[in-house]
Amino acid sequence: MNILIKNAKIIAPQSKFHNSKKDILIVNGVISKVANSITDKKAKIIKSDDLHVSPGWLDIGTMNNEPGFEHRETLKSLVASAASGGYTAIAPFPNSNPIVDEKSSVQYILNQTQDEVVDFYPIGAISKKCHGEEITEMIDMKANGAVAFSDGHHPIASNGLMMRALQYVKSNEDLIINCPNDTSLSNGNDVHEGAVSTSLGLKGSPSLSETLMVERDIQLSEYTESKLHIHNISAKESIEKISTAKNKNISASVPYLNLCLTDASLQSFDPNFKVSPPLREEADREALTKALNGGKIEVITSNHHPLEQELKKKEFVYADPGATGLQTCFSALNTFANKLSINRLVTCLSINPRKILGLPIPDIDNGAEANLTLFDPSRSWVYNNESNKSLSKNSPFWNTELKGKIIGIINKKLSAFNS
Repeated sequence: MNILIKNAKIIAPQSKFHNSKKDILIVNGVISKVANSITDKKAKIIKSDDLHVSPGWLDIGTMNNEPGFEHRETLKSLVASAASGGYTAIAPFPNSNPIVDEKSSVQYILNQTQDEVVDFYPIGAISKKCHGEEITEMIDMKANGAVAFSDGHHPIASNGLMMRALQYVKSNEDLIINCPNDTSLSNGNDVHEGAVSTSLGLKGSPSLSETLMVERDIQLSEYTESKLHIHNISAKESIEKISTAKNKNISASVPYLNLCLTDASLQSFDPNFKVSPPLREEADREALTKALNGGKIEVITSNHHPLEQELKKKEFVYADPGATGLQTCFSALNTFANKLSINRLVTCLSINPRKILGLPIPDIDNGAEANLTLFDPSRSWVYNNESNKSLSKNSPFWNTELKGKIIGIINKKLSAFNS
């Protein structure tokens, strides 16, 4: 089926058509023509009042729940959620059951998703079963399709294991990803330690629990001269550590919720605002935004973590942390993070994630394979039962009207469009 995208503003820094409005004709999954005006009576017409098109977005660290936790999310529902949120690719963390800690688990994900509209780039575990003790056969996993290595939502506590992992991947210039959180300081709390936690009578998690591990990881990366991605930072002090790092192989990401919300949201005691890393103060949110605009943080993540209602419908202190994010990431940023331009959002959602993982960046030009995200920043929609594609509902934006709608994605001669 031919697809004709009408009068779309192209956001693609590497393309000669960047920031221009064009028609785009796609034939058999290939961009056949980019021009001011194209007519094709047989084509499916895609249009919107403020239509934008960019290279397909990629999410790093998405939580994949199959196998083991299919009641939260299956691979099929994960694909649907990602596509509905504008992602043509995801790099899921290894925290399924069993853990993705050997080549057969990597192959399982790739085999199960090879015919889907969303590309999967599995992240293999650093330690066996993500227990933080014995290192995995990362070379085997890399040979079978793993694009990076991480214990996902389990931070690497052991200095020795972290150093060995960085040394292990150096020869192939592979990437280690770590979520900085010294659990001996945070004590499993997912509430920022500050004025809000004190006023609510909640035991808080200090920013120090994050920044200490950020500093450790930077020093180990500089010592080993290996590539490190510091995943999902939330504290302004972490930015200061990253800014002074000497190793140019260090990159960082921030969850979209930490750019949209602060710990003031916790005053409702709604467990859907309980996430990891925790929502912090306005000063942190402003510092993260400034760092993104200044290029000190390269990536925005959805931090997609589906959970069943039984783990969320509890007293706030007992509820598990986590929120869905794939479908609401762009829209919430477009609604609440008004200091981030569309160009910057696309760079942090599409271009930089692919650069960091060493993946090719899709081009928007004649003859290029179509790997595209289509969105309208001016259209509003509501995230609810009707629009939700996930099997879970743990979102702080449930039943909320958001500005910025994903029109659809095109990838691998396939397409998925929102109604």
